Amino acid sequence: MVSVLVFAATQLLPGDAAQAVLGKNATPEALAALRERLGLGVGPLQQYWLWLQSFLSGDAGDSLANQQPVWAQVGPRIRNSLWLVCISAVIGIPIAIALGIWSAVRRDTIIDHSTAFLALVAAAVPEFVIAIVLILVFSTTVLHVLPPVSLVPPGGSILDDPAILVLPVATLVIVIVPYVMRMTRSAMAEVLTSEYVEMARLKGMSPARILMRHAFPNALPPIVQAVALNLAYLAGGIVVVEFVFGFPGVGQGLVHAINARDIPTIQLIIMLLASVYIVLSILADVCVVLVTPRLRTSTWHH
Repeated sequence: MVSVLVFAATQLLPGDAAQAVLGKNATPEALAALRERLGLGVGPLQQYWLWLQSFLSGDAGDSLANQQPVWAQVGPRIRNSLWLVCISAVIGIPIAIALGIWSAVRRDTIIDHSTAFLALVAAAVPEFVIAIVLILVFSTTVLHVLPPVSLVPPGGSILDDPAILVLPVATLVIVIVPYVMRMTRSAMAEVLTSEYVEMARLKGMSPARILMRHAFPNALPPIVQAVALNLAYLAGGIVVVEFVFGFPGVGQGLVHAINARDIPTIQLIIMLLASVYIVLSILADVCVVLVTPRLRTSTWHH
């Protein structure tokens, strides 16, 4: 279904693909030859079937912009985006869970209300606004300690200069922390008021043991789902962040491909992003079953 939607969306892009590749001064003969080579002379259904066959066989075709294999161009961008997402998740998710637990333990206090307010403010601000504010503060107007754009020389690696990762990672961390923190706070606050936690307190267990042995494991299912949804969101949310910072990932590649009307590249990147979202959603459901004994027992029984 995603492939159908992706193909239909690229078909609805304005203009002519051959004209976009060859430019306004192209001759009718050159346009006709390119349309035939791209398979644009057949009907949409046949175009879709030919594209799907090639995609499932691992052949994403050649870029319309430079006639190079799409995988060869998108592969390094995928690697860069994976680094960006993984580093942001490794930093942001533990911070969000820790803040959520801390807020739940101190619920209805000034600390709880303050963190909730800050989380709502952060959640309401779009990614590009956060990115621009960070650039203004750390790269241009106030301080000059970090590069405002993530420039990588040809053939280089983003790990050669870790400083170019700081602002994009900080932006994504600020984006994902509020939702996971609020979900953790809500789940933990509910569990901490349960009868079995109260019984553990009456038995004289230490607060730390109650928190980690009884409360946190029972609050895991909604936290796992929140983490998975945010990881899936990162897969798509990097498009805006990468474009703002000029980060050489799939997000920036998608924007450039759309501007150039490079249909094979657009189709491959969107299919990859959709696949990541679907896989993470399935993994979240599986993890919820694994961390919930009642669901696990019921599933195995059936």
